[in-house]
Amino acid sequence: MKKVLFDENMPRKLRRDSPEFAVRTVQEEGWAGLKNGDLLRHASSSFDVFLTADQRLRYQQNVSQFEIGLVVIETFDTTLVNLQTLLPEIKLAVENAIDGAITIIRPG
Repeated sequence: MKKVLFDENMPRKLRRDSPEFAVRTVQEEGWAGLKNGDLLRHASSSFDVFLTADQRLRYQQNVSQFEIGLVVIETFDTTLVNLQTLLPEIKLAVENAIDGAITIIRPG
């Protein structure tokens, strides 16, 4: 089972739609407020995938140095209803995530 970390900008209730993954949030881990580099360093030791809507992350970090896959959702609407429409793409991206690589999901 893939271990997925939801960033602060992801609605917590989205995890109910993904029972095939072990999902935790940044807040639950006590990492709220950490800068992206520190957050990825912490997450690399415990998680397989980091799911975020932070579109700047890929420009701010050299993600190839981290042992975690990143899935970035490029949307300005991070409401639960909107993200549920992207669930098939999100699930596929999480399943196929590769350490040190970024997968971008864009709404249709």
